[in-house]
Amino acid sequence: MGPVQWIVYNVLSLYWWVILVDVILSWLIAFDVVNTRNKFIGTIADVTNRLTAPVLNPLRKIIPPIGGLDLSPLVLIFGMQFLQRYVVPLIPI
Repeated sequence: MGPVQWIVYNVLSLYWWVILVDVILSWLIAFDVVNTRNKFIGTIADVTNRLTAPVLNPLRKIIPPIGGLDLSPLVLIFGMQFLQRYVVPLIPI
């Protein structure tokens, strides 16, 4: 794996974690387990939302919520896995 492939692969892996934190935190906020008035939680929620919203909002326009469940993060994760497995190895060194 070349250096460019390594960087792209790891950036996608880190972004996967950001999406996961955003999804779990949104569930915890929705079910009132955590409160956004807490400065730490509010900051994390704001940062993850700002990092994921530019990618997820166009997907949300295409994929409607099914039974109140937002499937756009799942579609994004599948797309990122596809990129990591099949497109990143094709990047020239």
